[in-house]
Amino acid sequence: MTACFPRHVRVRARAEFDRAFQQGRRTASPLFSLHFVAGPPPARLGLAVSRKVDPHAVGRNRIKRVLRDLFRQLRTQLADGDYVVVARKAAAQSENAALRAGLLHLLQRAGALPQGDAGGTIPPAAPAAPPSHSASDDRPDGSSLPA
Repeated sequence: MTACFPRHVRVRARAEFDRAFQQGRRTASPLFSLHFVAGPPPARLGLAVSRKVDPHAVGRNRIKRVLRDLFRQLRTQLADGDYVVVARKAAAQSENAALRAGLLHLLQRAGALPQGDAGGTIPPAAPAAPPSHSASDDRPDGSSLPA
């Protein structure tokens, strides 16, 4: 997959945004609000980052750049349809990693992505097997407990 973000995977027209806002399922977090409308392939992204979020264009463009990059990486795993992300004021003060994690969590909550594993380096525990040793194995001296 290329690193570009072509026009056919962007929500661009006002009518498409309006359809997502009116007919879409909404999922929200402190950083973003996600509106999803199922539709024909491919998965498309629309971004709304207003001056109320950040009065400086540099900040608004940073938010959009980080969200586009994550969407570009996840696009093949997402359900077909339109995803419109509306940034909230807290997004302007958030670091890039927090923006990525926030959108990823929101996509998982919306059901567009499978829930991630718990993370970490320790693999999940296998189901416990019933004990197969006798009571005498529990005592260090090998003696058994009286019945």
